[in-house]
Amino acid sequence: MRSFDYSKLAEKAWNMDIVNLVAKIHECKGRQDLFFRQKPVKLDRLVEIAKIQSTEASNKIEGIVTTSTRMKQLFAEKTRPRNRDEDEIMGYRDVLNTIHESYEYIPVRPSYILQLHRDLLKKAGFSYGGHFKSAQNYINETRPDGTSVTRFVPVSPADTPEAVERLCNAYEQASASEQIDALILIPAFICDFLCIHPFNDGNGRMSRLLTLLLLYKSGYNVGKYISIEKQIEKTKDRYYYVLQQIDLGWHEEKNDPAPFIRYMLQVILACYTEFEERVGLMSEHGQGGTAYDIVKHYALEKIGKFTSTDVLAHCPSVSRSSALAALKTLTEEGLVIRKGSGRGTFYVRADSR
Repeated sequence: MRSFDYSKLAEKAWNMDIVNLVAKIHECKGRQDLFFRQKPVKLDRLVEIAKIQSTEASNKIEGIVTTSTRMKQLFAEKTRPRNRDEDEIMGYRDVLNTIHESYEYIPVRPSYILQLHRDLLKKAGFSYGGHFKSAQNYINETRPDGTSVTRFVPVSPADTPEAVERLCNAYEQASASEQIDALILIPAFICDFLCIHPFNDGNGRMSRLLTLLLLYKSGYNVGKYISIEKQIEKTKDRYYYVLQQIDLGWHEEKNDPAPFIRYMLQVILACYTEFEERVGLMSEHGQGGTAYDIVKHYALEKIGKFTSTDVLAHCPSVSRSSALAALKTLTEEGLVIRKGSGRGTFYVRADSR
Protein backbone atom coordinates (compact mmCIF):
# COMPACT_ATOMS: atom_id res chain seq x y z
CA MET A 1 0.00 0.00 0.00
CA ARG A 2 1.11 3.57 -0.67
CA SER A 3 3.12 5.13 2.16
CA PHE A 4 1.81 8.72 1.93
CA ASP A 5 5.22 10.18 2.73
CA TYR A 6 4.71 13.94 2.57
CA SER A 7 8.28 14.67 3.67
CA LYS A 8 9.17 14.36 -0.02
CA LEU A 9 7.23 17.56 -0.65
CA ALA A 10 9.64 19.47 1.61
CA GLU A 11 12.59 18.18 -0.40
CA LYS A 12 11.09 18.89 -3.83
CA ALA A 13 12.38 21.80 -5.92
CA TRP A 14 9.18 23.48 -7.04
CA ASN A 15 8.89 25.40 -10.29
CA MET A 16 9.12 29.17 -9.90
CA ASP A 17 5.51 29.74 -10.95
CA ILE A 18 4.30 27.61 -8.03
CA VAL A 19 6.66 29.40 -5.63
CA ASN A 20 5.38 32.78 -6.88
CA LEU A 21 1.74 31.72 -6.49
CA VAL A 22 2.37 30.67 -2.88
CA ALA A 23 4.11 34.00 -2.16
CA LYS A 24 1.26 36.01 -3.70
CA ILE A 25 -1.35 34.15 -1.65
CA HIS A 26 0.66 34.78 1.52
CA GLU A 27 0.61 38.50 0.69
CA CYS A 28 -3.13 38.43 0.04
CA LYS A 29 -3.77 36.62 3.31
CA GLY A 30 -1.79 39.27 5.16
CA ARG A 31 -3.82 42.05 3.58
CA GLN A 32 -7.07 40.23 4.34
CA ASP A 33 -6.08 39.77 7.98
CA LEU A 34 -5.14 43.45 8.20
CA PHE A 35 -8.47 44.43 6.66
CA PHE A 36 -10.39 42.54 9.32
CA ARG A 37 -8.34 44.09 12.11
CA GLN A 38 -8.51 47.69 10.89
CA LYS A 39 -11.88 47.81 9.13
CA PRO A 40 -14.55 45.94 11.07
CA VAL A 41 -16.89 46.03 8.09
CA LYS A 42 -19.89 43.75 8.17
CA LEU A 43 -19.39 41.03 5.58
CA ASP A 44 -22.46 38.90 6.31
CA ARG A 45 -23.79 39.32 2.78
CA LEU A 46 -20.55 38.09 1.24
CA VAL A 47 -20.71 35.00 3.45
CA GLU A 48 -24.30 34.21 2.49
CA ILE A 49 -23.64 34.77 -1.23
CA ALA A 50 -20.55 32.54 -1.08
CA LYS A 51 -22.49 29.75 0.65
CA ILE A 52 -25.13 29.71 -2.06
CA GLN A 53 -22.57 29.89 -4.86
CA SER A 54 -20.41 27.16 -3.30
CA THR A 55 -23.34 24.80 -2.85
CA GLU A 56 -24.69 25.46 -6.33
CA ALA A 57 -21.31 25.19 -8.10
CA SER A 58 -19.96 22.10 -6.32
CA ASN A 59 -23.14 20.16 -7.05
CA LYS A 60 -23.34 21.47 -10.61
CA ILE A 61 -19.91 19.96 -11.32
CA GLU A 62 -21.49 16.58 -10.52
CA GLY A 63 -24.61 17.25 -12.60
CA ILE A 64 -26.78 17.91 -9.55
CA VAL A 65 -28.79 21.03 -10.30
CA THR A 66 -31.81 23.18 -9.58
CA THR A 67 -32.79 26.69 -10.64
CA SER A 68 -31.20 29.79 -9.10
CA THR A 69 -34.64 30.82 -7.82
CA ARG A 70 -35.17 27.47 -6.12
CA MET A 71 -31.66 27.63 -4.67
CA LYS A 72 -32.34 30.98 -3.01
CA GLN A 73 -35.70 29.78 -1.70
CA LEU A 74 -34.14 26.62 -0.28
CA PHE A 75 -31.39 28.59 1.47
CA ALA A 76 -33.94 31.03 2.86
CA GLU A 77 -35.97 28.00 4.04
CA LYS A 78 -39.02 29.32 2.19
CA THR A 79 -39.57 25.96 0.53
CA ARG A 80 -38.68 22.29 0.91
CA PRO A 81 -36.67 20.09 -1.46
CA ARG A 82 -38.81 18.71 -4.29
CA ASN A 83 -36.53 15.95 -5.55
CA ARG A 84 -33.35 14.02 -4.87
CA ASP A 85 -31.11 16.64 -6.50
CA GLU A 86 -32.43 19.27 -4.12
CA ASP A 87 -32.02 16.87 -1.19
CA GLU A 88 -28.36 16.42 -2.11
CA ILE A 89 -27.91 20.16 -2.57
CA MET A 90 -29.24 20.77 0.93
CA GLY A 91 -26.95 18.08 2.29
CA TYR A 92 -23.99 20.00 0.87
CA ARG A 93 -25.32 23.18 2.44
CA ASP A 94 -25.51 21.48 5.85
CA VAL A 95 -21.92 20.23 5.71
CA LEU A 96 -20.70 23.58 4.43
CA ASN A 97 -22.40 25.30 7.38
CA THR A 98 -20.78 22.83 9.77
CA ILE A 99 -17.34 23.61 8.35
CA HIS A 100 -17.96 27.36 8.43
CA GLU A 101 -19.08 27.30 12.04
CA SER A 102 -16.87 24.61 13.59
CA TYR A 103 -13.74 23.99 11.48
CA GLU A 104 -11.46 24.47 14.50
CA TYR A 105 -13.11 21.46 16.12
CA ILE A 106 -13.11 19.09 13.15
CA PRO A 107 -9.88 17.05 13.19
CA VAL A 108 -8.53 15.36 10.07
CA ARG A 109 -9.51 11.82 11.05
CA PRO A 110 -11.39 9.06 9.22
CA SER A 111 -14.25 9.08 11.72
CA TYR A 112 -14.91 12.78 11.12
CA ILE A 113 -14.64 12.42 7.34
CA LEU A 114 -17.20 9.61 7.53
CA GLN A 115 -19.54 11.79 9.61
CA LEU A 116 -19.28 14.65 7.12
CA HIS A 117 -20.04 12.22 4.30
CA ARG A 118 -23.02 10.90 6.27
CA ASP A 119 -24.41 14.43 6.59
CA LEU A 120 -23.73 15.17 2.92
CA LEU A 121 -26.02 12.33 1.82
CA LYS A 122 -28.40 12.17 4.78
CA LYS A 123 -31.24 14.19 3.28
CA ALA A 124 -31.15 12.12 0.06
CA GLY A 125 -31.53 8.97 2.13
CA PHE A 126 -28.60 7.06 0.65
CA SER A 127 -27.81 4.03 2.80
CA TYR A 128 -24.10 4.24 2.04
CA GLY A 129 -23.75 7.74 3.48
CA GLY A 130 -21.13 7.69 6.24
CA HIS A 131 -19.61 4.40 5.06
CA PHE A 132 -16.57 3.65 2.98
CA LYS A 133 -17.23 2.08 -0.41
CA SER A 134 -18.57 -1.44 -0.52
CA ALA A 135 -17.70 -2.12 -4.18
CA GLN A 136 -14.72 -1.37 -6.38
CA ASN A 137 -15.05 1.93 -8.20
CA TYR A 138 -13.28 2.98 -11.38
CA ILE A 139 -12.18 6.22 -12.97
CA ASN A 140 -13.42 5.95 -16.54
CA GLU A 141 -12.73 8.09 -19.57
CA THR A 142 -15.06 8.61 -22.50
CA ARG A 143 -13.27 8.73 -25.83
CA PRO A 144 -14.29 10.95 -28.78
CA ASP A 145 -15.96 7.97 -30.46
CA GLY A 146 -18.22 7.50 -27.42
CA THR A 147 -16.54 4.39 -26.01
CA SER A 148 -15.59 4.27 -22.35
CA VAL A 149 -12.29 2.95 -20.99
CA THR A 150 -11.04 2.53 -17.43
CA ARG A 151 -8.20 4.98 -16.90
CA PHE A 152 -7.50 4.36 -13.21
CA VAL A 153 -8.48 1.81 -10.58
CA PRO A 154 -8.64 3.36 -7.08
CA VAL A 155 -7.85 1.55 -3.84
CA SER A 156 -9.93 -1.58 -3.25
CA PRO A 157 -12.82 -1.50 -0.77
CA ALA A 158 -10.96 -3.82 1.59
CA ASP A 159 -7.91 -1.55 1.71
CA THR A 160 -9.78 1.76 1.85
CA PRO A 161 -10.17 2.14 5.65
CA GLU A 162 -6.45 1.61 6.21
CA ALA A 163 -5.53 3.88 3.31
CA VAL A 164 -7.65 6.74 4.68
CA GLU A 165 -6.20 6.18 8.16
CA ARG A 166 -2.67 6.39 6.80
CA LEU A 167 -3.54 9.41 4.70
CA CYS A 168 -4.94 11.34 7.66
CA ASN A 169 -2.00 10.41 9.91
CA ALA A 170 0.49 11.47 7.25
CA TYR A 171 -1.26 14.81 6.80
CA GLU A 172 -1.39 15.50 10.53
CA GLN A 173 2.29 14.64 10.95
CA ALA A 174 3.33 16.78 8.00
CA SER A 175 1.18 19.68 9.19
CA ALA A 176 2.59 19.49 12.70
CA SER A 177 6.18 19.45 11.40
CA GLU A 178 5.61 22.86 9.69
CA GLN A 179 8.24 21.94 7.08
CA ILE A 180 5.76 22.02 4.19
CA ASP A 181 3.71 25.05 3.30
CA ALA A 182 0.02 24.35 3.86
CA LEU A 183 -0.73 25.64 0.36
CA ILE A 184 1.37 22.77 -1.02
CA LEU A 185 0.33 20.13 1.49
CA ILE A 186 -3.44 20.60 1.22
CA PRO A 187 -3.72 20.01 -2.57
CA ALA A 188 -1.35 17.04 -2.23
CA PHE A 189 -3.66 15.56 0.41
CA ILE A 190 -6.69 16.12 -1.83
CA CYS A 191 -4.87 14.38 -4.71
CA ASP A 192 -4.36 11.30 -2.57
CA PHE A 193 -7.93 11.42 -1.25
CA LEU A 194 -9.28 11.42 -4.81
CA CYS A 195 -6.99 8.57 -5.84
CA ILE A 196 -8.22 6.49 -2.91
CA HIS A 197 -11.79 7.44 -3.95
CA PRO A 198 -13.11 6.14 -0.63
CA PHE A 199 -16.87 6.39 -1.21
CA ASN A 200 -19.47 4.85 -3.46
CA ASP A 201 -20.65 8.40 -4.25
CA GLY A 202 -19.78 11.95 -3.24
CA ASN A 203 -15.99 11.79 -3.63
CA GLY A 204 -15.74 14.99 -5.67
CA ARG A 205 -18.00 16.98 -3.37
CA MET A 206 -16.20 15.68 -0.30
CA SER A 207 -12.83 16.63 -1.81
CA ARG A 208 -13.99 20.22 -2.23
CA LEU A 209 -15.48 20.37 1.26
CA LEU A 210 -12.26 18.97 2.71
CA THR A 211 -10.29 21.56 0.75
CA LEU A 212 -12.25 24.31 2.48
CA LEU A 213 -11.88 22.64 5.86
CA LEU A 214 -8.11 22.32 5.58
CA LEU A 215 -7.68 25.85 4.22
CA TYR A 216 -9.73 27.29 7.09
CA LYS A 217 -7.77 25.29 9.66
CA SER A 218 -4.57 26.70 8.14
CA GLY A 219 -5.82 30.29 8.30
CA TYR A 220 -6.81 30.72 4.64
CA ASN A 221 -10.49 31.59 5.02
CA VAL A 222 -11.12 33.46 1.77
CA GLY A 223 -13.55 30.68 0.82
CA LYS A 224 -15.98 32.03 3.42
CA TYR A 225 -16.41 35.21 1.41
CA ILE A 226 -15.63 34.21 -2.17
CA SER A 227 -16.74 30.80 -3.43
CA ILE A 228 -13.78 28.54 -4.24
CA GLU A 229 -16.19 25.98 -5.68
CA LYS A 230 -17.60 28.55 -8.08
CA GLN A 231 -14.10 29.39 -9.29
CA ILE A 232 -13.50 25.67 -9.88
CA GLU A 233 -16.80 25.30 -11.72
CA LYS A 234 -15.93 28.31 -13.92
CA THR A 235 -12.67 26.59 -14.90
CA LYS A 236 -13.96 23.02 -14.85
CA ASP A 237 -12.35 22.04 -18.17
CA ARG A 238 -8.94 22.71 -16.69
CA TYR A 239 -10.07 21.10 -13.42
CA TYR A 240 -10.95 17.87 -15.23
CA TYR A 241 -7.71 18.03 -17.18
CA VAL A 242 -5.47 18.23 -14.11
CA LEU A 243 -7.48 15.53 -12.35
CA GLN A 244 -6.62 13.21 -15.23
CA GLN A 245 -2.93 13.74 -14.52
CA ILE A 246 -2.77 13.20 -10.76
CA ASP A 247 -3.30 9.43 -10.76
CA LEU A 248 -0.66 8.49 -13.36
CA GLY A 249 1.70 6.15 -11.48
CA TRP A 250 -0.08 6.81 -8.17
CA HIS A 251 -0.04 3.21 -6.91
CA GLU A 252 3.71 3.06 -7.59
CA GLU A 253 4.22 6.43 -5.83
CA LYS A 254 5.47 7.96 -9.08
CA ASN A 255 2.63 10.39 -9.70
CA ASP A 256 3.23 14.14 -9.84
CA PRO A 257 0.76 16.32 -7.87
CA ALA A 258 2.29 19.55 -9.23
CA PRO A 259 -0.36 20.19 -11.95
CA PHE A 260 -3.18 19.96 -9.40
CA ILE A 261 -1.25 22.02 -6.84
CA ARG A 262 -0.63 24.72 -9.45
CA TYR A 263 -4.29 24.72 -10.46
CA MET A 264 -5.57 25.00 -6.88
CA LEU A 265 -3.13 27.81 -6.11
CA GLN A 266 -4.46 29.70 -9.13
CA VAL A 267 -8.02 29.15 -7.91
CA ILE A 268 -7.21 30.36 -4.39
CA LEU A 269 -5.35 33.42 -5.68
CA ALA A 270 -8.26 34.29 -7.97
CA CYS A 271 -10.59 34.18 -4.96
CA TYR A 272 -8.33 36.46 -2.92
CA THR A 273 -8.14 38.87 -5.85
CA GLU A 274 -11.92 38.95 -6.14
CA PHE A 275 -12.23 39.47 -2.39
CA GLU A 276 -9.91 42.48 -2.56
CA GLU A 277 -11.91 43.94 -5.44
CA ARG A 278 -15.14 43.67 -3.47
CA VAL A 279 -13.87 44.99 -0.15
CA GLY A 280 -11.98 47.68 -2.07
CA LEU A 281 -15.34 49.19 -2.97
CA MET A 282 -16.34 49.01 0.66
CA SER A 283 -13.09 50.60 1.86
CA GLU A 284 -13.08 53.32 -0.76
CA HIS A 285 -16.58 54.47 0.11
CA GLY A 286 -16.82 53.22 3.67
CA GLN A 287 -16.11 56.61 5.25
CA GLY A 288 -19.23 58.60 4.33
CA GLY A 289 -19.73 57.24 0.83
CA THR A 290 -23.34 56.75 -0.17
CA ALA A 291 -24.96 53.65 -1.64
CA TYR A 292 -25.29 55.60 -4.87
CA ASP A 293 -21.52 56.30 -4.94
CA ILE A 294 -20.66 52.64 -4.36
CA VAL A 295 -23.07 51.30 -7.00
CA LYS A 296 -22.01 53.99 -9.47
CA HIS A 297 -18.34 53.09 -9.02
CA TYR A 298 -19.10 49.42 -9.65
CA ALA A 299 -21.33 50.10 -12.66
CA LEU A 300 -18.91 52.46 -14.39
CA GLU A 301 -16.00 50.06 -13.89
CA LYS A 302 -17.94 47.05 -15.14
CA ILE A 303 -17.32 45.82 -18.67
CA GLY A 304 -20.29 44.14 -20.33
CA LYS A 305 -23.64 43.14 -18.88
CA PHE A 306 -24.46 43.07 -15.18
CA THR A 307 -27.56 42.42 -13.11
CA SER A 308 -28.89 43.71 -9.82
CA THR A 309 -27.68 40.42 -8.30
CA ASP A 310 -24.16 41.20 -9.51
CA VAL A 311 -24.38 44.63 -7.89
CA LEU A 312 -25.43 43.12 -4.56
CA ALA A 313 -22.64 40.56 -4.71
CA HIS A 314 -19.94 43.13 -5.49
CA CYS A 315 -21.25 45.89 -3.21
CA PRO A 316 -21.90 43.94 0.00
CA SER A 317 -22.17 47.06 2.20
CA VAL A 318 -25.22 48.25 0.23
CA SER A 319 -28.71 47.00 1.08
CA ARG A 320 -30.91 45.53 -1.64
CA SER A 321 -33.36 48.43 -1.60
CA SER A 322 -30.56 51.01 -1.75
CA ALA A 323 -28.84 49.16 -4.60
CA LEU A 324 -32.05 49.03 -6.65
CA ALA A 325 -32.69 52.70 -5.96
CA ALA A 326 -29.15 53.57 -7.06
CA LEU A 327 -29.57 51.57 -10.28
CA LYS A 328 -32.84 53.39 -10.96
CA THR A 329 -31.13 56.76 -10.47
CA LEU A 330 -28.18 55.79 -12.67
CA THR A 331 -30.63 54.72 -15.37
CA GLU A 332 -32.56 57.98 -15.12
CA GLU A 333 -29.31 59.94 -15.34
CA GLY A 334 -28.40 58.08 -18.51
CA LEU A 335 -25.21 56.57 -17.07
CA VAL A 336 -26.45 53.00 -17.44
CA ILE A 337 -29.04 51.46 -19.72
CA ARG A 338 -31.57 48.90 -18.54
CA LYS A 339 -32.36 46.08 -20.95
CA GLY A 340 -34.72 43.10 -20.87
CA SER A 341 -37.55 42.58 -18.42
CA GLY A 342 -38.44 40.46 -15.43
CA ARG A 343 -35.82 37.87 -14.59
CA GLY A 344 -34.03 38.70 -17.84
CA THR A 345 -33.31 42.29 -16.81
CA PHE A 346 -29.69 43.43 -17.06
CA TYR A 347 -27.75 46.67 -17.33
CA VAL A 348 -24.90 48.03 -19.47
CA ARG A 349 -22.92 51.22 -19.34
CA ALA A 350 -24.30 53.94 -21.59
CA ASP A 351 -20.87 54.58 -23.10
CA SER A 352 -20.67 50.97 -24.29
CA ARG A 353 -22.97 51.63 -27.25
